[in-house]
Amino acid sequence: MQTDIKLVDYLRNRHSTPVAQIGEPGPSYSELESILAFASRVPDHGKLAPWRFIVYRGDERARLGEVFLSIQQQSGELEEAARDAERNRFLRAPVVVGVVSTAASHAKIPEWEQVLSAGAVCLNMLMAANAHGYVANWRTEWIAYDDHALAELGVKQGERVAGFIHIGSSDFPVPDRPRPDLDRIVTYAGEGEA
Repeated sequence: MQTDIKLVDYLRNRHSTPVAQIGEPGPSYSELESILAFASRVPDHGKLAPWRFIVYRGDERARLGEVFLSIQQQSGELEEAARDAERNRFLRAPVVVGVVSTAASHAKIPEWEQVLSAGAVCLNMLMAANAHGYVANWRTEWIAYDDHALAELGVKQGERVAGFIHIGSSDFPVPDRPRPDLDRIVTYAGEGEA
């Protein structure tokens, strides 16, 4: 079987760029459409597409930052750094894509499999962004679990955020992080050579 060495090298070295290192430029509309199309090519038992995308660009990112700040200030006054963090939460990258899980009870397809499909979309989107020459980071953060934030983000009742994918550019060298030791996470069952 012929192996694409470039893909092997990519998978061997794949990493996420920290959001603090992501900046302009972001993908154009046509590049983003391609990234989203690639991201949606995941295992999907029953062809349900149990997920959807919400794209946050431009001034909407700043508006949401003010919303996040307002929600956080309901618990008390925040330090300046914390206020800035909330205002800039979606300004850290030129494009943020919400991957929303729409998993629901189904007669034949377990809900868990639908949720896993949404997770696969998030990873595929990271790889699709990289394939288009961009960097990306998969985040959730508190906004993925706060009802007020979710309503402002356009997430409907019964839906859940699988991730917010921050996409942009960076020339910052990202060192690899420690990876799991296979001896600790792999069990071989059955016969055959290990």
